Amino acid sequence: MSIQPKGEDLRKAVKWVSEERKYNPEKEPKALIEEACMKFDLSPLDADFLLRHLLKQEK
Repeated sequence: MSIQPKGEDLRKAVKWVSEERKYNPEKEPKALIEEACMKFDLSPLDADFLLRHLLKQEK
């Protein structure tokens, strides 16, 4: 088991979502966020940040 600095999971989730959007543009953004939350065990605050980040990228 590795100990990661606080926020490392969120950084990994942002990178993962960006990669997924590149290779699967048809996938719904909310589905990607839900998947990232489960995959990286994100808190509700991290999930909210990820959603805002994703929406900002779309504009």
